[in-house]
Amino acid sequence: MKIVFDRNIPFIAGPLASIAEAIPMAGTDITPEVARDADAMIIRTRTRCDASLLEGSSCRFIGTATIGTDHIDLPYCSSKRITVANAPGCNAPAVAQWVLAAINEYTDSRPLDSVTLGVIGAGNVGSLLIRWARGLGIKVLVNDPPLQQTAPDAYTYSGLDDIARECDIITVHTPLTRTGSHPTYHLINSDFISGLERRPLILNAARGPVTDTHALIDGLRSGKISAVGIDCWEGEPDLDLNLLDMAMIATPHIAGYSRQGKIRASQMVLDALSRHLGLHTRLLADAPLTAPVPDIITPEMIGYDISADTRSLKGSPSSFESLRNSYILREEPAY
Repeated sequence: MKIVFDRNIPFIAGPLASIAEAIPMAGTDITPEVARDADAMIIRTRTRCDASLLEGSSCRFIGTATIGTDHIDLPYCSSKRITVANAPGCNAPAVAQWVLAAINEYTDSRPLDSVTLGVIGAGNVGSLLIRWARGLGIKVLVNDPPLQQTAPDAYTYSGLDDIARECDIITVHTPLTRTGSHPTYHLINSDFISGLERRPLILNAARGPVTDTHALIDGLRSGKISAVGIDCWEGEPDLDLNLLDMAMIATPHIAGYSRQGKIRASQMVLDALSRHLGLHTRLLADAPLTAPVPDIITPEMIGYDISADTRSLKGSPSSFESLRNSYILREEPAY
C-alpha cells in the first residue's frame, strides 16, 4: 500500500510508515503522476483534489488535515467512491485565540466590557469564540442563518443589519459557499460595508473570499471601516499589497496553527484512515495527547503576540508560503 502525504503535516510520518510505503511531498508537488498509484493521500489546502488530479488514480481515501474541504471536489470523489475525511473543529481554540489577540491589539487599553463583537458563523470556531468572549465581558451578537433554522434556541440571533449597525468588531467564521440559500462568497461586500455605523474592526480568519478585498480597501479609505485583520486572503499566496499595507493585522493563514490544533487534526485524519482500512489497532499521532479546552479564559491566558506575525508578513509578503510552512506552532490558551 502506498500513501502520499503532505510533508508539512506533523506527527503522522511514523504512524503511516508503520502500515504502508509513506511518501512525504510538498502539497503543490502532488501531481496526477504521483496520485496515479497512491492508495491514499493525506493533504492540506494547497492540494486541489478533483478530476484533473484523480482521474485514473487508484486512490480511495483522501484525508485533509484541515477544517475546510473547498479544495476537494466532493461530488467527484463520491462518484468515484473515494472516501474523504477532514478535521472539523481541530483548530477552533487557536483561531479563537487569534481573534482575541487581534481584539486586544485593536482595543489597546479600552475595557473589553465596552466592546460589542459581531460573530458571523457559530460553528466550531464561532461557538467557542462566543463563549470565551462573553467570559471576558465582551457583548456578543451572533449571526448564523443556517444554525438559526436548525437550532433556534441556541442563541439570540441577530441579522446582518444588526451586526453592521451595533458592532465595534466583526469577525467571520463561515465556510465558503457560492450557492444555496445562504452563500458566503463576498458576504462582507460593499453593500454590507455601506451599512456600518460604528467604524468597526473587521476580521477574517475563515476563508479569503468571504470578504471582498476591494470592498475592504474602499471601506478603509472611506472611513466606514476603522481597521482590518486578515489571516485568510483572497488569491493567497498572491496577496493584494494595498490591503496588506492597510491592514492592522496581517498574518499568513496561520490563525489555526497551534501545536494542539495540529495534533488534533493529525489524529482525526489518522482515525479516519484507520476506519477506512478496517485496522484493529488505532493509528496514533506521534505526539502527546492534548489537554481539555478551557470553558472560559482570562486575558492573561490569550498569550499570543499577533503583532510579531504581522511584522513578519508585512516585511516579506513574497514569503507567505514559507512563513506559513515554517511557522513555529504556538500554544493555545490553557488552564
